[in-house]
Amino acid sequence: MPTYSITVNGEDRSVDAEAEMPLLWVLRDVLGLTGTKFGCGKNLCGACTVHMDGEPVRSCQTRMSMADGHAFTTIEGLAPELTALQKAWIAEGVPQCGYCQSGQIMAASALLVKHPQPSDAEIDDAMQLNICRCGTYQRIRKAIHRAAREG
Repeated sequence: MPTYSITVNGEDRSVDAEAEMPLLWVLRDVLGLTGTKFGCGKNLCGACTVHMDGEPVRSCQTRMSMADGHAFTTIEGLAPELTALQKAWIAEGVPQCGYCQSGQIMAASALLVKHPQPSDAEIDDAMQLNICRCGTYQRIRKAIHRAAREG
């Protein structure tokens, strides 16, 4: 079994895993970081979104052979304290069932790095592939705008 070198939440890690093993399972089962959720396993829902070198990616489709040498941030590594985005998420009452929330927040945080004051169109574009089973899309947009104002 090959050994891969990745950085997760600022910490260099060596991981023994099969080349085709999804990063999602390495994060959850090998490293014990369970904030990243399994949703569909097919790159459709966004529940498993993490940052790879600052860009949002689907960890269910990121194989360890592709992950080697890259830096990843999970919801656990976003910040030691609640970020302005997470505070806005709470203030706007975004979470319902909560299952998609880590993926939604990871996608939104990457958006805010690129577009600190995003338009509705930029928000819609960045968030379009993250599915919320509870349909809180309007609250998500409001929370992103609020985080941009208060960030």
